[in-house]
Amino acid sequence: MDSVPLLGAMTILIGFSAFFSASEAALFSLRAADRNALRGSSRRSSRLAAQLLDDPDRLLTAVLFWNLLVNIVYFALASLIGFKLDASGVGKSTLLVFTVGILLAIIFLSEMMPKSFAVMKARRLSTFVSIPLSLAVRAVDPLMPALRVINLLSRRLIWPSFQEESYLDVNDLARAIELSTDRVELNVHERDLLRNVVSLSDLRADECMRPRSQLMTFRPPVVWDRLRLKLPPSGYLLVTESDSDEIVSAVELRSLSEIKSDHLEYHAKAVLYVPWCATVADILQRLESRERDVAVVVNELGDTIGVLTRKDILDVVFTDRTSRSERLLKREPIHPIGESLWQVTGMTNLRVLEEFFEIDLPETQAITVAGIMQENLQRLPEVGDECEWGSFHFEVVELPPGDQIVVNLSRVDQMEDDS
Repeated sequence: MDSVPLLGAMTILIGFSAFFSASEAALFSLRAADRNALRGSSRRSSRLAAQLLDDPDRLLTAVLFWNLLVNIVYFALASLIGFKLDASGVGKSTLLVFTVGILLAIIFLSEMMPKSFAVMKARRLSTFVSIPLSLAVRAVDPLMPALRVINLLSRRLIWPSFQEESYLDVNDLARAIELSTDRVELNVHERDLLRNVVSLSDLRADECMRPRSQLMTFRPPVVWDRLRLKLPPSGYLLVTESDSDEIVSAVELRSLSEIKSDHLEYHAKAVLYVPWCATVADILQRLESRERDVAVVVNELGDTIGVLTRKDILDVVFTDRTSRSERLLKREPIHPIGESLWQVTGMTNLRVLEEFFEIDLPETQAITVAGIMQENLQRLPEVGDECEWGSFHFEVVELPPGDQIVVNLSRVDQMEDDS
């Protein structure tokens, strides 16, 4: 009977430990969109939860401090009960059962179960715990400088020679794959996938985007009957302002199957605006963090020059059709049509030419064959136009309405060798 009050205190401590464990799991599992929603909420408790995450080090230090303190007191009380049981003459088996029981109780009731529940209900629970948790954090603030000094000293004394990992390139990742599996087919596939992922940090937005000429946009109101006449090839319904052609929102067509409203623009999400020089990797990260699907690419004057969708980026990573000609025009970027003669689209990237012919190209501001033609002609190319650039001779042979030019390409250096 003497141990009943101690067991009651231990039960209360398990509740406190569960509170701090659940609070930590809920707050730190919130996504960027959840934090933005909490920050913009009219409820004070929701805004307070977002404010706690503004200083994650302070929050985590306070939570760990209280959890450690609670656990120390819990095991201290458990030791007192153990001493009393031993003094009363109970057997060793009883003591063993008691020890294992209190250990399992704190593991399951204050760690595993609360954290599992908190991750599933992170946003709602964060709002619920924000006020008491903020009071607990403020109570630790006087000790925070000392705790941070202890943390710094422990890192300096225990890991004094800790160094950051060197940057991994594609070859390092490919080597890791080779060592992880014996299947050659899997090695090749995963190596290509990793190469595509790493290439996102080198690709610029204007190298991967859908050009403005390839876009199909709609002014509100957008109704089903109008949409059925022409489906956008991008897979996204691009909605403009009511009085201009500037794209302001987009919605994936697959999500419209259940929608019966005539005003389809009501279901569209706002687009993300990015500069032409932004990397595709950075754009993908921004799309993910803001939960957007479409990025509108603008030039240095702020004019829209194209669109980059989440689907376009995933196609670059997961398919073999990494060039825009293959993805958008369904044709190879470089197609041989005769001896020392190839056919390319105006959309073909100069980087593709450089890799295909294994030569160094002259420096230029253009990034596509069409850009080179315009740069040399100082106007939009027409059928029959010719120009030379570096080791290549270009001749425009097709100009489909609203489509990319088709160019015959030959090597100037090979023509001179033949003559």
